[in-house]
Amino acid sequence: MAGTPIGDIADAPPRLSEELARADVVAAEDTRRLRRLTQALGVTPKGRVVSYFEGNEAARTPELVEELVGGARVLLVTDAGMPSVSDPGYRLVAAAVERDVRVTAVPGPSAVLTALALSGLPVDRFCFEGFLPRKAGERLSRLREVAEERRTLVYFEAPHRLDDTLAAMAEVFGAERRAAVCRELTKTYEEVRRGALGELAVWAAEGVRGEITVVVEGAGEPPAVEPEELVRRVRVREEAGERRKEAIAAVALEAGVPKRVVFDAVVAAKRAL
Repeated sequence: MAGTPIGDIADAPPRLSEELARADVVAAEDTRRLRRLTQALGVTPKGRVVSYFEGNEAARTPELVEELVGGARVLLVTDAGMPSVSDPGYRLVAAAVERDVRVTAVPGPSAVLTALALSGLPVDRFCFEGFLPRKAGERLSRLREVAEERRTLVYFEAPHRLDDTLAAMAEVFGAERRAAVCRELTKTYEEVRRGALGELAVWAAEGVRGEITVVVEGAGEPPAVEPEELVRRVRVREEAGERRKEAIAAVALEAGVPKRVVFDAVVAAKRAL
């Protein structure tokens, strides 16, 4: 598989042209976009060009795997960025690996990493969440799952849903949580809008165009819980029928502290009686 430019054609990795020219089969998410790409790069694929997108991915994968098993050189490309990252590709890679076919990649541009680097938010730890569900209820539910996630979060979003998504993020994560909306990365009208989620939601309500990547600050450290409060929570759970060991483990998890801290607090409280 090979990464393709997310905007500026000059970002195409040097090996991309070589692989396009050498491949026996080029599987492209959009063959028309591939044609524009090859023309811009000045390269003519020698092999067969086939479409490989969400609608035919499951059906075409076995065909491509048989080509690979037969010794063909198959190149997978998507419209922009790396295959498999919220784009077709995972099924083919998994099926090829299962048949013990060698899989490698031509590294290329990535909207995820580019947005992270430009966001101004912590990038030492992050997680990519892809696209959120389109339905409001499912979207809120997915956001609640990561409300306490401390790593920086990265999302893709369609421009016509951006205002609803940012409003939902402000509701779940808090209107003051910092974020960055990265639009049209590496293209002529590239824009990075940074601010609190509440502010960004108001801005997006006016309408936004282009390819969108949203980077959201992770949750902060949970407030410290005093030993007396830890002991109280354990007692409440014990009175409800939990064994002390399970109660200590549960309280440690919800307070975000090691079990030993809760255990020591309980023992100290018992000695003080």
